Amino acid sequence: MTGEPSPAGAGGDRPRIVVLGDVVTDVLAVLGGPLAIGSDARAGISVTGGGQAANTAAWLAAGGTPVTLVAAVGADDAGRARIAELAGLGVDTAVHESPDAPTGTVIVLVHDGDRTMVTDRGANLRLPPGHVDAALAARPGARHLHLSAYPLLDAGSRDAGLRALAAARGRGMSTSVDAASAEPLRQVGAAAFLDWVRDVDLLLANADEAAVLAGDRSPAEQARALSAGIRHAVVKRGGAGAVWARPDGGVVSEAGRPVPVVDATGAGDAFAAGLLGAWVAGGDP
Repeated sequence: MTGEPSPAGAGGDRPRIVVLGDVVTDVLAVLGGPLAIGSDARAGISVTGGGQAANTAAWLAAGGTPVTLVAAVGADDAGRARIAELAGLGVDTAVHESPDAPTGTVIVLVHDGDRTMVTDRGANLRLPPGHVDAALAARPGARHLHLSAYPLLDAGSRDAGLRALAAARGRGMSTSVDAASAEPLRQVGAAAFLDWVRDVDLLLANADEAAVLAGDRSPAEQARALSAGIRHAVVKRGGAGAVWARPDGGVVSEAGRPVPVVDATGAGDAFAAGLLGAWVAGGDP
């Protein structure tokens, strides 16, 4: 397998991971009850940094894995705040500043363990493929590229996402992709998406995303079907755990650990960080 993750060196140094995708400002509204369409609904509201790639990078840094985030923000206060937050968390940033688009914003509505997102990707649509090349060239020690699928799911940023996968393969890096979101996957079509990510080393998908990409079947069957063109595939099942399918058809299943649900926003991003940090350091499924 080209770029198969290998154990860390004798000194225990962890390989650097490059994460590419969106960085946004999250406006998080935790609803006290169902959303009252056309009227008022009580909520606790907070504003913080977010974005699938930024979240994953932050959690990787928190776990002690060297990480670089490649992304785009606007030439505005929000963009500068997001970069400062990430730097404060230990994330190395290679962020393109777009002069003609604002930093992305996502309104996140959370209720009863579920979350709905209203998205303006803003400057994330303006990430230049050349910036991707330069960021990878400047970090020759990086061993793995993790791509949030959001760049692939929008025509404005697709070239940067595809360029990242091609450039990483050309450098002998292992690659992974998080399928990101079920509705945009439906809009671009499963066949097109699976063609874009063909031959990556690892695909992560939650239950809804796996249903779009592999049909309505058991999680093990979904993971096995996805691994046929992607090598390794992980289907996340929320509180029920996760399933990992290997290239040889073998399947590893792990149950979830029951915990109180506080806020599901970014849970899959934290899962990806924990899994990738262990995998690139030599851990098995």
